[in-house]
Amino acid sequence: CVLCGRTDDCPEKYGEKKTYVEYNLTVHYYCLLMSSGIWQRGEEDEGVDGFLITDIRKEVKRAAKLTCNICKKKGASIGCVAPKCKRSYHFPCGLQRECIFQFMEDFRSYCWDHRPVQEFVDKEPGGASQCTICLDLVEHLPMYTVLKSPCCKNAWFHRECLQYQALSAGIFFFRCTVCNNKDKFQKEMLRMGIHIPERDASWELEENAYQDLLHCYQHCDVKRCLCKKGRDYNEPDSKWEIKRCQYCGSRGTHLACSSMKSWEQNWECMECRSIFAKSGKYSKRKRRALAASEKTNGTPCLLEEPPPKSPRQSSGSPRSFLLQSPKIMCQNLSPCSHLEQPASNRVTVSPSPVMSNRNWSLRHKYLRQHRKEVCNILKELKVQVQTKTTRLNINAENIWSSALKGFRQRIFSPTNTIEVNFSNCKNRSKTNTSATSKYHFFQVLMLHLQNSSLFEGSYGKNLSFDFQAVKENLYFEAGKMIAVSLVHGGPPPGFFSKTLFKCLVYGPENVKPALEDVADVDVAQTITAIKYANSLSSLQSTLQDCCEFLTAAGCLRPVRALCDRNMLVNDILIYHVIKRITLPLESFRQGLKTLGVLEKMQMHPDVFSSIFCYKPERLSAETVFGLFTIHSSSDVNKGDGADFWMSYLQDVESGDSVVTLEDILLFVTGSSYIPAIGFDPEPTIKFLHIRYPIGNRLLNCLELPRTKMYQQFKNKMELTIRNTLRVERE
Repeated sequence: CVLCGRTDDCPEKYGEKKTYVEYNLTVHYYCLLMSSGIWQRGEEDEGVDGFLITDIRKEVKRAAKLTCNICKKKGASIGCVAPKCKRSYHFPCGLQRECIFQFMEDFRSYCWDHRPVQEFVDKEPGGASQCTICLDLVEHLPMYTVLKSPCCKNAWFHRECLQYQALSAGIFFFRCTVCNNKDKFQKEMLRMGIHIPERDASWELEENAYQDLLHCYQHCDVKRCLCKKGRDYNEPDSKWEIKRCQYCGSRGTHLACSSMKSWEQNWECMECRSIFAKSGKYSKRKRRALAASEKTNGTPCLLEEPPPKSPRQSSGSPRSFLLQSPKIMCQNLSPCSHLEQPASNRVTVSPSPVMSNRNWSLRHKYLRQHRKEVCNILKELKVQVQTKTTRLNINAENIWSSALKGFRQRIFSPTNTIEVNFSNCKNRSKTNTSATSKYHFFQVLMLHLQNSSLFEGSYGKNLSFDFQAVKENLYFEAGKMIAVSLVHGGPPPGFFSKTLFKCLVYGPENVKPALEDVADVDVAQTITAIKYANSLSSLQSTLQDCCEFLTAAGCLRPVRALCDRNMLVNDILIYHVIKRITLPLESFRQGLKTLGVLEKMQMHPDVFSSIFCYKPERLSAETVFGLFTIHSSSDVNKGDGADFWMSYLQDVESGDSVVTLEDILLFVTGSSYIPAIGFDPEPTIKFLHIRYPIGNRLLNCLELPRTKMYQQFKNKMELTIRNTLRVERE
């Protein structure tokens, strides 16, 4: 090395050793960084990592005049930054003499007398504890070789261990090994001379680092294997497909060897079976019932809309043995259960109309305020979107399949501007811009998702368990589509249940589901029968009738008192609403992380619930009027024009018009709804000396004619909007 004069090649201590034959130059990276008389004046790809060759040679000449205070040789390029301290040394010599080099800001260096030290409280316990990196003992002493965590009281480390950990983890993953604190921990370690490289972790950079995790166990372990081709033979979609143990995953069987008719059936190995048998939770016969009960029927179309007014049956729920006894059908069903009667038949105590209207108005006000905040947050996320475009070719007759294909294409990036082209729409109007197609695409896509088999329930929907969708990773794609839709101008979802929203924001372990979250009518009636049992004998009789269901749910427990029913009901709800959909929920959460949407939801849960859990506000004359900013020329009376415009909107809202408020919005912006992120640019109105109104969708600008009479203004509006939209629809 031209700076320290050593031949050692030890990247952990001295940084990468680089040789440049064309310049006849070899240098350690850390020697270069810490040298006192050189600065990085070039770009990253110039010279040596931004240090120009001419500057390096000047620094070598400068250092040749300085003697190292440690080894007494020439070439000491590093000096202590403490005032009045004139010590100079080589980088390797400084390490040996326990100097501190700060790899941040101005890359300062401190000699052994002036180096920074950690503050120790007098009452701190002495002795020794385990270094949480190497697990060897580390003494609690104020030494150079020992560092204390700034965020954890009893966390001590060896300096060498921390340096190796920092080099491996990089700036994104280096944090306290005890409390996981990152900012405070990194700041202190940089001050104490730990070098944290600005790169990804080493395990993330290694190719195929997780390849072993992708290998599935493929071996038949039953006592008598029936396969003639051997225990390792595996043929998918046949009776010789290997099924792994649902609990440990480290044992397997051919479907035929365990008399299983379908891959969807669950199977437990002998070891896991014996563990459950010893725990006394359920018998061998009940476990067989569990396997039979968890069959799932694959649906050919995942987004087929359910029949109207028919409750959706969750695909993962065991229905074959629910409520088979007439006892459960008629016994102890309380008339107050909202799940047995339609909304019109429920008996509720209503507050006074004045109080009801006041509460509704207050909630309406808060929802509007929260939706404005969401709009601003989404605009912050939209900063990531680049001008580079990605085109989605969508088949209007099969929105879901073509959308899925588009989102999964290799060139698709959520940070690109999205253009939508409906490939089977012929003779499209010239006014039907790409923005119009995009708005329409996201609107139809959200409607498809809402009515798909990925969700269950009537209004406030929860995730369902669709085995085929899990297999095809559709829950991830659904979450990704919703996130992309919100940032790129799609409508608010508005169909999530509060339970689903809380699971996404707070984590499923912190959520308590309610009876209304159960979409499957059979399961709901079973829970109701248990919840409203009025005696211990009737409760035990109910449990006996649905014993196999409780076994399948893992909720079978001894009931010794009537009060035990509440705990049992809670267990069933947690299983059916949360535990049953653990895989879909986690996959859906990962999809929502796209563009940082989930992170913002977790930071502002109350705000985002306004667009996820409540239907979008119905358009009103007041809403549409407030959406537009009115501009007018100097010779046009702004007041008269605004009055005509407001009067027309009120006529449209009251039904005294051939067009709707959605038609007006579509005419101007290309969208029949207000996007969650709002319009860009914001809609404006201009009153001009023109004959008929003009909707400029590129600028979201509505140009209105100046008229003396309101009826004349209205007639022109009706004629233009109706004819324009009719042509587009045709």
